[in-house]
Amino acid sequence: MNFLLTSLFRGVYSAREWVKVGESGIDSFNGHSRHSPVMPREVLFWLRPQAGFLYLDCTVGHCGHAEQLLQSTAPNGIVVGIDRDPGAIEASKARLAQFGARLVLVRGNFVDLKRHLAERGISKVNGALFDLGVSSPQIDEPARGFSFQQDGPLDMRMDQSNGVSAADIVNETNEADLANMIYQFGEERYSRRIARAIVRARADRPFRTTRELASVIESSVPGPYRRGRIHCATRTFQALRIEVNRELEHLEPALRDAVEVLSPGGRLCAISFHSLEDRIVKHTFRSLAQGTDATLALLTKKPVVPTEDECRANPRARSAKLRVAERLAKEDAP
Repeated sequence: MNFLLTSLFRGVYSAREWVKVGESGIDSFNGHSRHSPVMPREVLFWLRPQAGFLYLDCTVGHCGHAEQLLQSTAPNGIVVGIDRDPGAIEASKARLAQFGARLVLVRGNFVDLKRHLAERGISKVNGALFDLGVSSPQIDEPARGFSFQQDGPLDMRMDQSNGVSAADIVNETNEADLANMIYQFGEERYSRRIARAIVRARADRPFRTTRELASVIESSVPGPYRRGRIHCATRTFQALRIEVNRELEHLEPALRDAVEVLSPGGRLCAISFHSLEDRIVKHTFRSLAQGTDATLALLTKKPVVPTEDECRANPRARSAKLRVAERLAKEDAP
């Protein structure tokens, strides 16, 4: 595998805590767990939903934002929601059944958003949203393998029906590439130690579960780091999740395609949860807003962050950053 990154990703980034509620929030709703969307008021403010308009939710997840968009565009607005996770699609169908044909759900990858729209006869949308990261329902289910809080198979695939799993990567990648991946995608200072320990351990028995991997990581790092505020396996697990799902690789082309399908005046919102994602969003927006052929106008010079009240109510929001841009009409372009 080739884990070399372009210069876009080079530099020093601050690591984000990835614990059980670090990337998603969940609350009680009629006896069922419910995903809490991040910055819902801000998203509605910037997207300006209107009746009769069509909006694209590129990461519909458990449909918190999609539900609010459908409510705000009554009686005839439409939301197209894309997600790789079949569980998220089924949960959205059940939760939003009352909206009928106004909700169009697509199981697929947002990197293919233009094809998904074309197959449904859609060429333009009035607004688009990317809410990146992992949801609490995914983290809380041990069988998905995203967390070491509970033991489960070392999987981490958003779509478990295809692709390589985290176990495949851990058991088959050579030491140098493994160390590079953990350093680049996890911002892990002890990436070489961890990679070396993984390779030694798998020589005796291949890794199968999340806790097997977490245990080897714990034994490979210095004591003070092992007892730190953030669990010492957190960054390695983040790196594996990003690699398994090719999250950074898919993000820029998907953002560019979303801009192409926006109608003039349509807005694109992107919520990221760690510096690697945010950097891609920032650079992509800036590149499309510069020069004589610019297609975007930047509406947020600095990222919008959640309020203190929201962070207290929904811990997932702590590291969130929202960036917004608007599609220019030809006559508005520089």
